[in-house]
Amino acid sequence: MSTTDYTSFYQRSVQDPEGFWREQAALIDWHTPFNEVCDYTQAPFARWFVGGTTNLCHNAVDRHAQQRPDAAALIWVSTEVKQERIYSFAQLHREVQTMAAILQKLGVQRGDRVLIYMPMIPEAAFAMLACARIGAIHSVVFGGFASHALANRIDDAQPKLVISADAGSRGGKVVPYKPLLDEALERSAHRPQAVLMVDRGLAAFEHVAGRDHDYASLHPQHAQAEVPCTWLESNEISYTLYTSGTTGKPKGVQRDVGGYAVALAASMKYIFDGRAGETYFSTSDIGWVVGHSYIVYGPLLAGMATLMYEGLPVQPDAGIWWELVARHRVTVMFSAPTAVRVLKKHDPAHLSQHDLSSLRALFLAGEPLDEPTARWISEGLGKPIIDNYWQTETGWPILTLARGLTDAAPKLGSPGVPMYGYRVQLIDENTGEALQAAQQKGLLVIEGPLPPGCLQTVWGDNDRFVRTYWREQGGRHYYSTFDWALRDEDGYYYILGRSDDVINVAGHRLGTREIEECLSGHPAVAEVAVVGVADALKGQVAMAFAVLRDPARAATPQLAQALEVELFKRVDAELGAVARPSRVHCCSALPKTRSGKLLRRALQALAEGRDPGDLSTIEDPSALAHIQDLLRR
Repeated sequence: MSTTDYTSFYQRSVQDPEGFWREQAALIDWHTPFNEVCDYTQAPFARWFVGGTTNLCHNAVDRHAQQRPDAAALIWVSTEVKQERIYSFAQLHREVQTMAAILQKLGVQRGDRVLIYMPMIPEAAFAMLACARIGAIHSVVFGGFASHALANRIDDAQPKLVISADAGSRGGKVVPYKPLLDEALERSAHRPQAVLMVDRGLAAFEHVAGRDHDYASLHPQHAQAEVPCTWLESNEISYTLYTSGTTGKPKGVQRDVGGYAVALAASMKYIFDGRAGETYFSTSDIGWVVGHSYIVYGPLLAGMATLMYEGLPVQPDAGIWWELVARHRVTVMFSAPTAVRVLKKHDPAHLSQHDLSSLRALFLAGEPLDEPTARWISEGLGKPIIDNYWQTETGWPILTLARGLTDAAPKLGSPGVPMYGYRVQLIDENTGEALQAAQQKGLLVIEGPLPPGCLQTVWGDNDRFVRTYWREQGGRHYYSTFDWALRDEDGYYYILGRSDDVINVAGHRLGTREIEECLSGHPAVAEVAVVGVADALKGQVAMAFAVLRDPARAATPQLAQALEVELFKRVDAELGAVARPSRVHCCSALPKTRSGKLLRRALQALAEGRDPGDLSTIEDPSALAHIQDLLRR
């Protein structure tokens, strides 16, 4: 399909959404047909495929187990514990039913919440699918979250059951989970009825009598259990997932059943070009939305094998991902720009040492993909690199290129064009007026209703859902992404940064992304973050923190200062003096969460002499300490 044909496909999706989504609904099995495609009478709340009953687990597992029982479904590889397991669809079907029977034994029923606090192990996927099977609502919390963050989520979700493990492992270091969970349960006001523990033998732990149950002991008792799927009305809740980096009360994104299944099935076909019998490899974690959509549910809905990886991208060496691609004949891969920038610090020969002939494309998302990183990985792999932009709230891509529909070429620095179903607009934040001309900077919004698969509301707080995300104008509702963007003459969008990360320097609005792209293009820079810092004269100034390819250069004051001057000149030449950072601090590492997201808020707070706040999710506390020392000096 050409670019022109995709445009026609997209236009139909927004001009005749009822007809369009009725056709896409045929991609999944329905137990009872729906009687209405979309009910938007209570805008901005949308209800999709009203009256239809279905089940996520049936569509992801059962129907494939019936048709292709011996085909691979879940491939688990752990370089941390040096283990690998492959489950066929028939075996996955059996394990999910066993887990479902155990959940029922522990009192879990339809509509109950189950909080999953686990490392990247097969039992985590079994637990998610088992919840979907019996109509329980799962809430996965990223494994290793600190106790107070976990306690907040327990109090908000109020689970009947918590499922956890003795420990995870990262970089060969055991990370005990049970002490963190026990402390969280002591802190939380809500008391779950039971805790189910998967013991990997990595860390000894204490069982709490009457509350804690051993998965290995219960498994044989239910190994042959037959647990039928519970047929759920399309708009019943499938799961809640808390957005990362929130302050105060956690914000639980609430997802439906039918709309999510249809949206993911369509995205696997049209966006990722995933085909039954092939293998999909997402390097994310189940604690984040990419893990939900494109480790567990999406690939299985498409009848693909999903590769679930526990380990780092550089151990045992920086070629491990590509070795896995070659060994398991991966056709579609999904990762993050941060991970690629980590690989960029290693020998590029790792990119060409393995047979990657099966791989059709590498998709990247999670944060803006800068041009130098995109060019490096594209040239190294010799494969299409497809950026894509979306959010926890939407559950599937807003902007990208639909590889199953078009061979349109990606543009470096752009995630692509709007995906079918999304009525994307750029608006003036003050007037709310739509910006029609190319190259105008505006706030990226989506006219309601949001397409299937997006959040229904914020768990337990409809007012917060409306107040946080929506604005009404001219009788229409607009969902705010909180991101600044511009659109070029060909309709490609460029994300410039969060609306609250836009720097206002002496009345000039500058996106942090633009400055970061400029600095990261210097051959000495491996990674960079730019934040706006309060300034008495200009209101704000930009401040940059750069990780260099050569650590010795950063450690030598004279060399670091000389580089800073070079970077200033680069910004002057490309963006103008108004965009020049006040300082470029050369640091050993940037502070990130365990999922790889930069803690820009913490950097800004430190630069302004403020408390950086909750740092429970930080991967390496020493990175922040080093930056504090730099700023003091």
